[in-house]
Amino acid sequence: MGFRLPSSLIPQAKQLLRRSSGNPSAVPKGHVAVYVGEFQRKRFVIPISYLNHLSFQQLLSRAEEEFGFDHPEGGLTIPCGEDAFIDLTSRLQAC
Repeated sequence: MGFRLPSSLIPQAKQLLRRSSGNPSAVPKGHVAVYVGEFQRKRFVIPISYLNHLSFQQLLSRAEEEFGFDHPEGGLTIPCGEDAFIDLTSRLQAC
C-alpha cells in the first residue's frame, strides 16, 4: 500500500526525510518521526501508512502553510495540540 504526495511536494519531502534521518535506528522501517505541539514539541514515530489518510493530509497541509518545509529542528512539525494528535492517530490505528 502506498501513498501519493502532490508532485510539487515530493522534492521538499525527500529533502526533509533525508535531513531528519540522522539516526536510522531511531525510526523503524516503514515509519516517520514527526514533532507535534503548538508551543512545546514532542516527537512521535508514526507508520507511513497514516500519511495516506485524508485527516492526516489535512494536518500536513496546515504544517506546510504554517511552517513550510525548512525546520530548524530538522523534522516535520505538525501544528496541533498533542491531545488532538493522539486522538487522530488512535482513530487511524483502529482503521
